[in-house]
Amino acid sequence: MSDTVILASSIGKRYRIGAHERYGSLRASLAKLLRGSEKAADETFWALEDVSFEAKRGEVIGIIGRNGAGKSTLLKILSRITDPTKGRVEIRGRIGCLLEVGTGFHPELSGRDNVFLNGTILGMRRAEIRRHFDEIVAFAEVEKFIDTPVKHYSSGMYLRLAFAVAAHLQPEILIVDEVLAVGDARFQKKCLDKMEDVSKHGRTVIFVSHNMPAVTRICPRADLLDNGKVLADGRSHEIVAAYLRGGLGTTAERVWAEKMPGDGVARLRAVRVLDKSGMPRDAIDIRKPVGIELEYEVLVPGHVLVPGFHCYTEEGACAFISVDTGAEAQSAPKPTGIYRSVGWMPGNFLSEGTYIIHVALATMDPTNVNFYERDAVAFQVIDSMDGDSSRGRYAGPMPGVIRPMLEWTTATTPRLMNAS
Repeated sequence: MSDTVILASSIGKRYRIGAHERYGSLRASLAKLLRGSEKAADETFWALEDVSFEAKRGEVIGIIGRNGAGKSTLLKILSRITDPTKGRVEIRGRIGCLLEVGTGFHPELSGRDNVFLNGTILGMRRAEIRRHFDEIVAFAEVEKFIDTPVKHYSSGMYLRLAFAVAAHLQPEILIVDEVLAVGDARFQKKCLDKMEDVSKHGRTVIFVSHNMPAVTRICPRADLLDNGKVLADGRSHEIVAAYLRGGLGTTAERVWAEKMPGDGVARLRAVRVLDKSGMPRDAIDIRKPVGIELEYEVLVPGHVLVPGFHCYTEEGACAFISVDTGAEAQSAPKPTGIYRSVGWMPGNFLSEGTYIIHVALATMDPTNVNFYERDAVAFQVIDSMDGDSSRGRYAGPMPGVIRPMLEWTTATTPRLMNAS
């Protein structure tokens, strides 16, 4: 079709395990043979298997799935960085891709030279690049360093300039991987706004992220990948809900055995969604309270540490933010040890739906964020429609993030009958 810009038909990508060394010494080859490892080197696995994918002009499509699902492999094939082992991909239009920080940058060249180099790779004329140059530099906020070799850039500067180049040089197709996680919250919002703007001008955006609120905010459509296959394709909030419900994404309990988020003061050990009995639950009756538990370890004494969480809907809207406002939490330094802090939401508070929780711990005076973990856990609020919830006996749709059971009073004034 004329408005189809990406068409992938039954593509698959096979990798050979242990075959990353194409050439080796005679000694190494003999050693492998004696160890009997040649058979292991011939083992293969399919990173993608029988994947079909279509994107139309102006679409913004989110690609979601757990680590190892095949998302990055799919993007590399769509970006023509690697070829599929089987299947066929048709691309109609110029592609701008940002799969890693500084993709396509030459470290010895200045930021200015890399802008022109990337534009040339995209097939743009020098005059066209020059026309967008000031806009790119302003967006990236690297005016003072634009003539400095990019090998001296911080990862944040790399990211800002790389994204600015990819988004502003007017590719028909913009492909963005999880690299936005490197930037701060302000720049992430700036990038998301830019991707929305790109799509409004009729260009296609393919966006891979673990940030479910970001996916549901900017992507009307999403694809769910798992084990190299497309499990579902449809409206993004429905696909995100299926991802969370199916146990493929975040769940009601998440534990970090190693590489715990945090700094030298405190680290996050676990996050749980609790029912009123204190048990982890991924589905909560709308009439019952639900708690968010942060388990964290304080490594250095003497800091006033305040736990909190952000609650997002599956559509990406922030429902509310809660922090521990108790006098002790706000003023008393915590000794070293393991803590479990729980914030409770009452029953008949949230509406039906899926909610995604981001958790944080911050040091007060001066303020410092010790950890902030996005998409830590998720849970569903379910109404059994027995008639005693905040919906009463009404069974139809009830929009809104919150659904409180308010106290109602009714007064009546008797109507006087006209005398006849």
